[in-house]
Amino acid sequence: MEELKILVINNYGQFCHLIHRTVRDLDMDTKIVPNTTPVDEILAMEPDGLVLSGGPSMERVGFCGDYVKEIDLPILGICLGHQLIALTFGGETGSGEYGGYADVDIEILEEDDILKGLGPKITTWASHADEVTVMPEEFIHLARSEICEVEAMKHPKKPIYGVQWHPEVAHTESGEALFMNFFEVCEKHKKA
Repeated sequence: MEELKILVINNYGQFCHLIHRTVRDLDMDTKIVPNTTPVDEILAMEPDGLVLSGGPSMERVGFCGDYVKEIDLPILGICLGHQLIALTFGGETGSGEYGGYADVDIEILEEDDILKGLGPKITTWASHADEVTVMPEEFIHLARSEICEVEAMKHPKKPIYGVQWHPEVAHTESGEALFMNFFEVCEKHKKA
């Protein structure tokens, strides 16, 4: 796979730098960018894909909603990034019953694109202090667990994906495979 330019959007989550390191270690050109960077500046960097990091609060997501609506690139939202994608497209989020980080067994419903080759079940590292409670209309449901119905989803037409868990941490099975699948989506989009 060719080297792609992947921007990691910093939503002030504790794992943002770990996402960056994981992407770099998978031989991609990557940079952490503040979520207050205007859309035109993001586009001027000529990225091939964006990763929206997790973070502590929906009040501190900067321009992430604009990136999701206005930038025609593959986007992977992780934890808060996943929830932000849901809200941007008319879904709903709320407090989960399980705050704090823990192992969560994920049932993969649809192996298309980013979850290709990962099913039928994986163990992940996730927090459910907040979670997607209502998936946006027409979104495709990719994964669920016993504690959260919407663990992963994708936009029906655009290459926009969200996962509640953290693929960048060692506790998550097949986390690097998920990133590689996302990079494959980015490569296809670049050539289209």
